[in-house]
Amino acid sequence: MDIKHSLKQRIVIVFALMSTLVAGVFAIGIIATVHLVEKRLTTMSLGGNLHRLLALDSVDDWRHRPDKDELFYADEGVGDLAMSDDLKGLRPGFQEFSRGKKAYYAMVSVVNGRHYVLLRDQRKFEKRERILFGVVLIGFVLSVLLAVLLGRLLASRVITPVSRLAGQVRHRDQLLEMAPVLASDYASDEVGALARSFDETLGRLRAALSREKLFTSDVSHELRTPLMVLATSCELLMEYPALDDRSRAQVKRISNATAGMNQLVETFLLLARTEGRNTPQGQRSSMVLIADELADIWRPSIEAKGLTFVYQRHQGDGEAYNAPLLRSVMGNLLRNAWHYTDQGFIQLTLRTDGFSVEDSGIGIPLEKQQAMFEPFVRGDEQRGEGLGLGLSLVQRICANQRWTVSLTTRADGGCCFTVLLNPDSPAG
Repeated sequence: MDIKHSLKQRIVIVFALMSTLVAGVFAIGIIATVHLVEKRLTTMSLGGNLHRLLALDSVDDWRHRPDKDELFYADEGVGDLAMSDDLKGLRPGFQEFSRGKKAYYAMVSVVNGRHYVLLRDQRKFEKRERILFGVVLIGFVLSVLLAVLLGRLLASRVITPVSRLAGQVRHRDQLLEMAPVLASDYASDEVGALARSFDETLGRLRAALSREKLFTSDVSHELRTPLMVLATSCELLMEYPALDDRSRAQVKRISNATAGMNQLVETFLLLARTEGRNTPQGQRSSMVLIADELADIWRPSIEAKGLTFVYQRHQGDGEAYNAPLLRSVMGNLLRNAWHYTDQGFIQLTLRTDGFSVEDSGIGIPLEKQQAMFEPFVRGDEQRGEGLGLGLSLVQRICANQRWTVSLTTRADGGCCFTVLLNPDSPAG
């Protein structure tokens, strides 16, 4: 399982693991060394004491040494020096020997066929070992705790400039052209290199945003002129007396489309300039009026393709929305349905809280549904022209207006896009 930790936690964990490993190796080494040294010193001490006893001229000088926790036994000894049967089976040399609940170190020597045994009580050694083990354990725990504390202190010092840099990068003022550089506040280390990289990236981003603003200004200027020409021409044609009713209706549709186009261009350009904040005030209309308008526009094209257009409307509650944005959302969904449906139907259904556009087209696989709202993603890339911006634009407008758009797949094929309108959306 992939467990993710913050950088600070990982530094503390590394310090703790490293300290545990080093302290553990030292503790094991100390215990092993003490045990080995104890065995060697005890062997030398017992061997020397036994040799001195055997070197005494008089057997009467052989006696117990209770003050040194040592006991001496011999084959020809009498009384307390007499060797018991359990001692006679010991092999020559140094070894450990247990008698009941007591443990002894034993040194056995054989001289001229006679056995001599010198015993030393292990209780003092065991007590010293327990004290040593306790000291080692306490040192081990303190080493780990100290490593954790040092790790936290070091991690805080390391993470502080990184966190500060992250906060500066997240600040929206960094996108302003007059924003100060970040690298000047940091040393020439890894964090400084990261700050310099951010400066370079933010510089390129500022340049791109500047070019985009210039582009939107140019587009706004260039589109206003032809739209104004179209609007003026429509007004002149409407005043032409010889114009029949059918032609007058067509000119009226052109005039309405031109007005909507003009309002839509202004709204989108200002929306791009404000980066989605403070959407400009625009023409407002009810969902029913916009749906009636788009139904009249798209019905001929849909039916000309051999499809059935179903429009289910209701009277509505009179709630007004941003007309250009709502028209763009509903129009793009109808255009998308018309483009990807070859037979069957397209249905526009108005609801009390929004609307839905349903079709019997080729559908969208489940694994691609989320990506369809990304820019330049198309459902079927073999279907002629199109940049794949329609659904992305729908998603962007809905996010700006706090509307909700969702995509579901119909059981018998095709898609259903549902848009829920928030009555408390921004006034623009």
